[in-house]
Amino acid sequence: MGNIVNTFIQKPLFSSPIPQGCEIIVGDAYTVLKEYPDRSFRSCVTSPPYWGLRDYGIPNQIGAESNLADYIQNLVAIFKEVRRVITDDGSLWLNIGDSYTSGNRTWRDIDRKNPARAMEYRPPTPPGLKPKDLIGVPWRVAFALQVDGWYLRSDIIWEKPNCQPESVKDRPTKCHEYIFLLTKSEKYYYDYKSIMEPANGSNRKKRNRRSVWAINTEPFLDAHFATFPPKLIEPCILAGTEKGDKVLDPFFGSGTLGEVCECKNRNFVGIELNEDYARIARKRLGWE
Repeated sequence: MGNIVNTFIQKPLFSSPIPQGCEIIVGDAYTVLKEYPDRSFRSCVTSPPYWGLRDYGIPNQIGAESNLADYIQNLVAIFKEVRRVITDDGSLWLNIGDSYTSGNRTWRDIDRKNPARAMEYRPPTPPGLKPKDLIGVPWRVAFALQVDGWYLRSDIIWEKPNCQPESVKDRPTKCHEYIFLLTKSEKYYYDYKSIMEPANGSNRKKRNRRSVWAINTEPFLDAHFATFPPKLIEPCILAGTEKGDKVLDPFFGSGTLGEVCECKNRNFVGIELNEDYARIARKRLGWE
């Protein structure tokens, strides 16, 4: 087991049941989830820190493991708890991005367009890979979750029409991430009608939602880190839950899931390791 699961134990610093049925908890996701009884949530929609791409300034943070296998093992352990606390017909919508090997560089310089990309550490190249290799992190995580018992039902391509330019000259500019739909059981709740899309550009005719979602990224002024666009997680919440259901996000960040849940009449629990980010979320939701 990696460092987060084994050694970083933190009790929640505050808990805010405002409004009733909604909550933000500051603490380590694995530890906090242990306190919840089985089948407490209808669905989980989340985006954990990506491996080796950000430094959020927290000791033993997920994503900062020097070994890719430890990162995957830590996520598998957390999502095992997620599987326990969602209902038998529940779902997990997992957004996760990929990265390239560092070429054994041990740091990354400041990026003026994205200050959070500056890092004092870079993980070494994983065994079996070469400098400049695309690692395939999303699929490695998805397959590990599948082996652990999750049903891997769909890979969704999040296309970013307004993606950041890249200066690379030897590959295409990366403009997508993955969202995986995983379920606890073979049969599960999925309201396909709620997320049908226009057919052939017509608003009158609808078709089943396709697996490529073109959704712009959206800046959030109070945060220097990557945030969910609300339009990205709306379909996940609509398809995976009914009004009044409770949704979980164990990596709550700036609180986009909470904002969408309140808009769509769902309850939620957000778990966030960084107290500063939790306060940003509370402010965003009008809780302080």
